[in-house]
Amino acid sequence: MMTSKAGVELMKTIKIMIRRIRLAAGLVLLVSVVPMIAQAAPVEENPTGTAMVGDILIARPLGLVMFAVGSVVYLATLPISLAGGNASDAGERLVLEPAKEVFVRCLGCTHAGYKESLGN
Repeated sequence: MMTSKAGVELMKTIKIMIRRIRLAAGLVLLVSVVPMIAQAAPVEENPTGTAMVGDILIARPLGLVMFAVGSVVYLATLPISLAGGNASDAGERLVLEPAKEVFVRCLGCTHAGYKESLGN
């Protein structure tokens, strides 16, 4: 059985690990999203109001969940991916693709990118 001192130390260690995971996930978000914004191609779509409502209520929240889960899975499997030589492929599929769908797609559009001007 663990003594109370060992239990306290274990809880401190777990809290430190959780902080590190949060920091790493934040860094992945920052490093992956900022370059995508700079490289986003303009889109020529004119989505309907229904598409915009569906996007904001359904697609974006699901995309955000997929981005968060993919980031955690990517970080958890990074040592294995590095050993296997496919860390960049894993990062592209698990982090970048969901991030593009959430952060680099105009509201209601089906392709990632930005409108060329605000008047569209």
